Amino acid sequence: MIIQSLIIPVMGGYGGHLPGTRGTVHPNPKANTMGENQQPTPFRPDQLRVSHDEREAVVERLNTAVAEGRLDVSELEVRLDLALNAKTYADLAPLTADLPQDKPVEPLVLKGGMNGESRTGRWRVPAQITVYGGMGSVKLDFTQTECRLPEIAIEAQGQTGGVTIVVPDGWAVTDASEMNQGLGGFKDKTTSERLPGTPRLRITGSGGTGGVVVRHPNRWDRRRQKR
Repeated sequence: MIIQSLIIPVMGGYGGHLPGTRGTVHPNPKANTMGENQQPTPFRPDQLRVSHDEREAVVERLNTAVAEGRLDVSELEVRLDLALNAKTYADLAPLTADLPQDKPVEPLVLKGGMNGESRTGRWRVPAQITVYGGMGSVKLDFTQTECRLPEIAIEAQGQTGGVTIVVPDGWAVTDASEMNQGLGGFKDKTTSERLPGTPRLRITGSGGTGGVVVRHPNRWDRRRQKR
């Protein structure tokens, strides 16, 4: 028996015949290659997709603009519809482009020292807060603040006195993965589901010996606010 070898040429390699075809297959020097002057199309940052939180932040800013008298109700309705259906940053940016932007607040540092420290009432909330409980403890109360930030990063060092963080109903801790329990521990007593339009709370630091607690207002807090 005579066995004849069959050599099949590789596409794009040397010329030859393929089974079931006529003529010679020749390599295509332009196949699967990019021209010398051809460059990949750059991706524009404003075409990136936006998140639910970013849509909610724009909605909150628009509602505030109406309360300030900067927009009327008809303008608000149009912009709210566009904001809720926005897909990219290019869709969102024009909706607040003619509104004044809030100046960023300097990072806040609170130290309990020997006598303790607190921040309560109405105050401007920065995006970065560092709290040291010291010997006397620190209380950080957000219940009467107006905050349009998408996220607040709080580094809480309980030390000996401890740190208490009071947040409005609907706010929630979204990330405490980098929080060290320490001897005093870390307790998150906030609601499990964050309401739309409220900031994300990212807690880091250590409980120390005094501990760190995040909670909603208790009966005493609510009574004091009514005075």
